[in-house]
Amino acid sequence: MFDVGFSELVMVGLIALLVIGPERLPKAARIAGYWLGKTRATIANVKAEIKQELHAEEMRQLLNQQQSIVEELQQIAGETETAVDDINNSIKAGDETRQNHDQSA
Repeated sequence: MFDVGFSELVMVGLIALLVIGPERLPKAARIAGYWLGKTRATIANVKAEIKQELHAEEMRQLLNQQQSIVEELQQIAGETETAVDDINNSIKAGDETRQNHDQSA
């Protein structure tokens, strides 16, 4: 994220030594390290939560897609069943007409 090289770190260390002083520099470094660690942990938690939310949203979208596919398949199954019923009724009507025709002949 930040492009900081060794020379920049040495420069920051020297300035901190001059400003803070050699007595308080170790304590300041510990405090800075503590807060840096807390910040990194917080950022990692936020990233994990965002990733989890994105994953949950993807799952909801997939579920909605699957539900629409199931509804389409149910509609197709209903139409197919209606067509089969119509065909069976036509066959029965044809058989009855043929039987009536055979009986009259």
